[in-house]
Amino acid sequence: MKPFESFLAEQLKDYLEYRINTGFAVKTTIFYLKNFDRYVKEKNATWQSFTPFFFIEYRATRNLEARSLNNMIPTIRVFFKFLIRKGKIDENPLQDIPALPNNAIVPFIFSPEEVDHLLCAAYRKLRKTERYFLRDYCAYISIVLMARCGLRISEPARILANHYRPDEKTIYIEKTKFKKDRLIPISESVASEINNLVNVKKTFHPEKNIPYLLTKDEYTKLTRDCVDRRFKKAVMDIKLDQPRRVIGTTNFLPPTPHSLRHSFAVNTLKRIKEKGKSPQNALPVLAVYMGHSEYKHTTKYLKVLDAVHRRQMLDFSIAKKYEAI
Repeated sequence: MKPFESFLAEQLKDYLEYRINTGFAVKTTIFYLKNFDRYVKEKNATWQSFTPFFFIEYRATRNLEARSLNNMIPTIRVFFKFLIRKGKIDENPLQDIPALPNNAIVPFIFSPEEVDHLLCAAYRKLRKTERYFLRDYCAYISIVLMARCGLRISEPARILANHYRPDEKTIYIEKTKFKKDRLIPISESVASEINNLVNVKKTFHPEKNIPYLLTKDEYTKLTRDCVDRRFKKAVMDIKLDQPRRVIGTTNFLPPTPHSLRHSFAVNTLKRIKEKGKSPQNALPVLAVYMGHSEYKHTTKYLKVLDAVHRRQMLDFSIAKKYEAI
């Protein structure tokens, strides 16, 4: 990591060491503090410069979204609490700076038909060489699990080989985002896909006892990069690739692997509604299946009815944007 360059360099270095020694992850903290350090240097700031207005002006000049800015200011605020404990300052100048209103987030939603086309495209893109076939096949299965079971992108790669139970047609998901393990049933078609993969692995490595279900090679588990590349190629192949759009206070996200999890939830609730049943009543069950800590987190999927509704929201926002110009 490049050293800090402002007059706060030594204090920033000490603070990061303190955070590391107390067990905190510091990757995001470093990003925000390096950004702040550059600004302090550009402004030739001193201790006397640190007034609330200094930080409000700093926030206003950052080319970041409201969500990132609302993470950045608290990060710097905690740093200044550290300076108070060290006796460098008496008061925290960021103490009363309010958060900005967060932009609304509208995820990309694949329709059921688009999910089918995406999976077909991902399968067609499998490279048929000995070096890449198993890796690509595992990445494809990861995409299948996100699309058909609503898994997070980090979850398929962590599934151990013995956590797939073919007789029961279940998968045990361990160490989830909210530290809640779960056992989920899978469909016949997903089980068939996984069984095919297991047979392919035995063909490639008949004498190897590979611990992970999805692997990059005979020694290491599948990486996120492998999945991302396969996903992006498939999205481009079916011509659904599009940029993120920020319109007013709304972020319309591009298609990402996590979009498959959103799509699974939205399309599941839509099918329930089409059967004449209550999507609201289904939320607790869906929350458990998807590994949410509380089913209130699953209610966000009721805000977007389906892929068509999402596109209508985007088209309407774009039209209003140009009307205002």
